[in-house]
Amino acid sequence: MDSNLHSLSRQLIELRIEHGDLDATIDRLVESTPQDELLLRRLKKRRLALRDQIERLVRLLDPQEPA
Repeated sequence: MDSNLHSLSRQLIELRIEHGDLDATIDRLVESTPQDELLLRRLKKRRLALRDQIERLVRLLDPQEPA
């Protein structure tokens, strides 16, 4: 069980790093004058998917206990 939590924690860290990298890439693309709208849409869609994965992992690692 402990090794499973460790691997989930590791995966969470990696997803957060990738999400941050995508944020930076999207910011650079938005600031550039000629924008590639299709690329920008794909990157934003990937960023949302990463956010969903991150949220799922957070719930697995720290389940909410009933009050």
